[in-house]
Amino acid sequence: MASSSLQISALLLALAGLIILLVTTVSNKWKISSTATAVITANWIYEGLWMNCAATALGSVQCKKFFSLLSLDTYIQACRALMIISIVLGLLATVLSFFGLKCTQVGMSNENTKVKISVTGGAIFILAGLSSMVAVSWYAARITAQFFDPLYGGTKYELGDALYLGWAGSILSMLGGIFLTCSCKGGKRGKHSDRKYDYSAGQAAHQPRIYTKNSETVMTSKDYV
Repeated sequence: MASSSLQISALLLALAGLIILLVTTVSNKWKISSTATAVITANWIYEGLWMNCAATALGSVQCKKFFSLLSLDTYIQACRALMIISIVLGLLATVLSFFGLKCTQVGMSNENTKVKISVTGGAIFILAGLSSMVAVSWYAARITAQFFDPLYGGTKYELGDALYLGWAGSILSMLGGIFLTCSCKGGKRGKHSDRKYDYSAGQAAHQPRIYTKNSETVMTSKDYV
């Protein structure tokens, strides 16, 4: 029962990370730049993986998509690919982990097969978290390098809110995968120990006995020797 509860908790944790990563991927606030000289004339420019936007203090927001894929920087294209891979892996891991839960009777009833499927789902969750972690960290490193480069002549941005969400989602996804894998290994170890105990008890129960003549004393073969 404890192992099943740990499996469900790990799956919910990984699912929360997957949802956060999905929000991070579609967000436009991966990096943000403020040109505020006064509260009334404040302007903000923020950019994501798919479009950049400009906002004013009066509430007007204008966004423009990146129409040309080849004109984008290499790191943006790589971050797009890594985030998409992370989401696809997370969805696959969710399906596998659901079928591998001990409390579900969907698909198969063999416990050994369920353990293998659940461990596979946990490992894929870890890979999904690592993929998104690389993408978010790479993007943040480029922003930081450009911000502190005195020779950089373009617009200097700061870290956006989506990057912090991406880090949080990656950590949750990896933690969920680790807990899911550990819960399956713990349950398998307990099952093997129970089998060992049952075998020892059965062996002692079927131990041959020796009856001495003209006596009511009963001895096992071990005591006789």
